[in-house]
Formats: sequence, C-alpha cells, structure tokens
Amino acid sequence: MNPFIKDTKQVSIFVTAGYPKLDSLKEQLLQLQEQGVDFIEVGIPFSDPMADGPVIQQTSTIALQNGMKLGLLLDQLDEIKTQVHIPLVLMGYLNPVLQFGLDAFLERCKKLNIASLILPDLSVELYETKYKDVFEKYGIPVTFLVTPLTPDARVERIAQVCKNSFVYLVGQNSITGQGYSISNDLAARYTQLKKLCGAIPLFLGFGIDSKEKKEKAFTSVDGVIVGTAYLKAVKAGDEDFVKELLG
Repeated sequence: MNPFIKDTKQVSIFVTAGYPKLDSLKEQLLQLQEQGVDFIEVGIPFSDPMADGPVIQQTSTIALQNGMKLGLLLDQLDEIKTQVHIPLVLMGYLNPVLQFGLDAFLERCKKLNIASLILPDLSVELYETKYKDVFEKYGIPVTFLVTPLTPDARVERIAQVCKNSFVYLVGQNSITGQGYSISNDLAARYTQLKKLCGAIPLFLGFGIDSKEKKEKAFTSVDGVIVGTAYLKAVKAGDEDFVKELLG
C-alpha cells in the first residue's frame, strides 16, 4: 500500500536534521505532526548539497557544525519512532549513504519505517542497474525528481519506479528556494505531468513559499513540499508559518 496516496491534497515540510540545534529534530517532527502536516521530509546534512539553494545549504552547514551525522540522525529517529505516525521521507546524497554502508543504512530505514528515500544524485538508470535489488530487499521505496522539461516518456518511466512512493516535481529548472510564480503555462505543464504519473502522487517542491502558491499548485498536483520557506521561518522564530500555510 502506498502511504502517499490520499483523497485530499497534501502538504509536506522539509526539515534539516540537526538544525537549528543538534537535538531539534524530535520537537520539530512532533510539532509538525500535531499541526497537521501530511508527511515530513528529513534532510540528511551534507557538505556539498548540489540540488539545494543557499538557505538549505546554510542549515546543512550549521547542522554539521553542531555535530549531526547520519548515524546520530538515525538514532534520533529511533528514539521517537513510536510517537511519529505520519510518513517520514529521508532526503540526502549517495556518498554519505555509501560511506555508512548501503545495506546497514537500508536495514535501519526498514526498522524506522521510512516511507521513501530521495537521493538527488542517484539517477533512475543507476538505481535500476546497480541498486534496485538491495532497495527492494529491504522494502524501501525511492522517489525521483522530474522537472517541467523532463521528456514525457522519462516521466512515465520514473512514475513506474516510484509506484510505492511519489514523484517529486521540481517546480522550475533550478536549485531549491528560488522564488517564481506558477504561470498558466507552468500550471498546464504540471497538469500534463500529473496525467503522465497516473495514480502515483505528484508533489511540487522547490519554491513553495506561501498559502497562495500552495493553493495554485493544488489545482494541478497532489500536494506540495515546503522547505526553504519553513527553514527561514525557523530562523526568524515565526511559529505561525505552518499554521498559516495549512489554513
């Protein structure tokens, strides 16, 4: 059963593990769950996050300086796994996972009931030829990214690979956190991409920073993922951001 398939539109929040403090994750996850977020994407801090914009890069740097490491992140999640009842997605990069040990990492993910993994530097081709069997051995679904320029045939291929998770739509061809408006042309392309994905959920991220943009996105896709705007709110001490976003 795919935990990301719902009859309602969804909102996910991205948090950087270890930011703003080394032990912030537990409080953040439980608070976001209580506020009504549908699922949470937990970022694994990395020194060279190529897909992330300056805000997420900065939070990743601070988290690493705080002492956050992959093993510690998994330990923190283990401490609260019985208290978190919404899907958790881990987002990171392939190198730290391979350094940790792929089998060891996926085994931990299985015990933590991680709903999906996002590894932006893992191509669908490399996944299918080299890593698919080990991911399926532990029953950990993967999520791949598409953009408005991704060819239709590739979108359909990715949706099939993501049949137990979701497809992550990068709203425009850029790094995270870049502001943009959802034009009619973009919205029309989002709708096309959703049709190509069929029953597999399509969630829009990279630049969703307001309730208005969320509502605009809802007309074309199954939900949104909010990262940079949330992290800015955390830095500013804005405790109402998620409430206003969901309202």
